[in-house]
Amino acid sequence: MNTVVYSARRILTMNPNQPFATHVAVRDGRILGAGSIESLKGWGRFELDDRFAGKVILPGFVEGHSHAYEGGVWKFPYVGYFDRTSPDGTRSSGLKSIDEVVATLQAYERTMPRDGSTLLAWGFDPIYFGGRRMDLADLDEVSTARPVVVLHSNLHVLNANTPVFAKAGITRHTNVHGVVKDERGEPSGELQENTAKFMAYRAAGVELSTLLSDGAATWGFAKVAQLAGVTTATDLHNTLPESTVAAYLEASASVDFPLRLLPAFAAFSMSPDDGIARLRELAKKNSERLRFQLVKIITDGSIQGLSARMRWPGYYDGTLNGVWNVGPDEIDRLLLAYHRAGFQVHIHTNGDQASEVAIEAVERALATAPRWDHRHTLQHAQMADAGQFRRMKALGMCANLFTNHLFYWGDVHYAKTLGPERAERMNACGTALHLGVPFAIHCDAPVTPIGPLFTAWCAVNRLTATGRTLGEAEKISVAHALHAITLGAAYTLKLDEELGSIDVGKRADFAILDDDPLAVAPVKLKDIGIWGTMLGGRIFEAPRT
Repeated sequence: MNTVVYSARRILTMNPNQPFATHVAVRDGRILGAGSIESLKGWGRFELDDRFAGKVILPGFVEGHSHAYEGGVWKFPYVGYFDRTSPDGTRSSGLKSIDEVVATLQAYERTMPRDGSTLLAWGFDPIYFGGRRMDLADLDEVSTARPVVVLHSNLHVLNANTPVFAKAGITRHTNVHGVVKDERGEPSGELQENTAKFMAYRAAGVELSTLLSDGAATWGFAKVAQLAGVTTATDLHNTLPESTVAAYLEASASVDFPLRLLPAFAAFSMSPDDGIARLRELAKKNSERLRFQLVKIITDGSIQGLSARMRWPGYYDGTLNGVWNVGPDEIDRLLLAYHRAGFQVHIHTNGDQASEVAIEAVERALATAPRWDHRHTLQHAQMADAGQFRRMKALGMCANLFTNHLFYWGDVHYAKTLGPERAERMNACGTALHLGVPFAIHCDAPVTPIGPLFTAWCAVNRLTATGRTLGEAEKISVAHALHAITLGAAYTLKLDEELGSIDVGKRADFAILDDDPLAVAPVKLKDIGIWGTMLGGRIFEAPRT
């Protein structure tokens, strides 16, 4: 049993009993203690390792809402508005108009084999294009000889071309909520949320869950996470087909795999009885790096995708209310079944009506089947107000807030979707903190890039892409933001007794930084370099550029 003591410029432990240290002792992949070198000598002989003497050590970052698709979507063309970097370091420039998107897709299509295979692209974000939406004619310019499917950045909406609509049988007579129609009553080319989207997926032969079945995507996701200082991450919605599970098992069995991965089972994908049996069987395969223990329910859609469910007065610009995936008539059946079975349920809610429906469903589940420490969590909860946070606190719920939204879409929410008052209070970290609701903050990769220090920067500064401060009263301190990406996030995953702080007996999972987040100016928080990570005592250095 070899003991290694690592020195550092400073160690931020997230342990209130010992908040700061200069040394941490590790044995068998776990933490013996943190403090001064003198305080650790009682553990007996040790090897002193000074490689981090100039660095700052924190608990490994915990990304409580991400999708492993981040490692797989890069095999397809990116057509987003913002510049983006792939796992291999390739930089893709943002596209600033629908015409640029079409031109990019036309160029890519010319490189494809002439076999009629589907062109799938991702990252599209039309909310920035002055009210113009992509239509069938736009993608027919790319091709009418093959299916073309363009996923929006929010993953809740897509566009497709005429061959897809024809094969799916979508016409003016199709009465499916989410099939967007133009002023003539004809399908526009846009499909919102699962029921409508899956019509296109089936027609185009697209199966997103299989993006992870080749293993490379799982490794790609782990690499991106590790470069951002993340040691634990979720894949927070997956139907978990056997091919994906096999890829997870193979990757996580390697000592070189730099991540603890928690997939969340998609509750809608089969009956509750079958889903519970499936998840219990998967849990038998759990290991230190792979945990099957979470369930995900998706209620509404995306605010900027115009498919979120709003309470009165609705969308600021008069857009009609959004689309339910699992709505008021279905949520009780799913939630109660998994609640009774002892699973922790994470519920996607973007609009405030969706948060209301989810909170009421949890209240009914607890009245029917009381259960201590369930920690059912609202994911996003972007429009939740103080009253809803008070109810979450009373019910023992958690929240994981999407603070990256403030930067990427804050200006649009202020001017178009929510209006000033609601935009100022969205992703209300300050309110959650004040009312005592356990909370985390997240990136929702690949919706936005994985990077907890950027996510923390958003919660601290609340700056939009144009530099507007959006909600001064909802800002939180750097210390509270660091808690939200470490121990706070671990709490929302029921892992807080195992990781999230540097404390005796916990796993030796660290993020190793070039500078001290508590010493730099808050506006510089996102710019701190990541030296690498440690996972269970194994060191993973980030490549130097």
